Amino acid sequence: MTTIDEIRDNFALLEEWDDRYRYVIELGRTLEPMPEEDHNSENKVQGCASQVWLTRAVDRSNSKEPVLHFKGDSDAHIVRGLIAILLALESGKTAREIADSDPIAVFDELGFREHLTPQRSNGLRAMIERIRRDARDTLAAAS
Repeated sequence: MTTIDEIRDNFALLEEWDDRYRYVIELGRTLEPMPEEDHNSENKVQGCASQVWLTRAVDRSNSKEPVLHFKGDSDAHIVRGLIAILLALESGKTAREIADSDPIAVFDELGFREHLTPQRSNGLRAMIERIRRDARDTLAAAS
């Protein structure tokens, strides 16, 4: 999986947004495949114009706090790329780190606020809220 630092570095090298969009689509192609049975209503993210599914696995083995690992998929190429960036930011972190994070700030830093349609922006916020809710639920279950 590509790290967020690699994504930042590559964005810095690409000056044109057409090139950045192509890169985002390429990132989406690197997502780990999601099993077909995970494409269900329980995993579907509400509030996205495209079809989006997110799953989480909780790892309690190597940390005092649970670590969350996510998989994601979408029927839209750009959205799959946004998922890849979001997972680079959040997957593999503790539930506390995720609950305290601000992924929107990173997407803004990369320039997405000006380059996503309002529908895609709303969908991105819905994906972020879903991951943060998963983190909060995991924390509540651990208390």
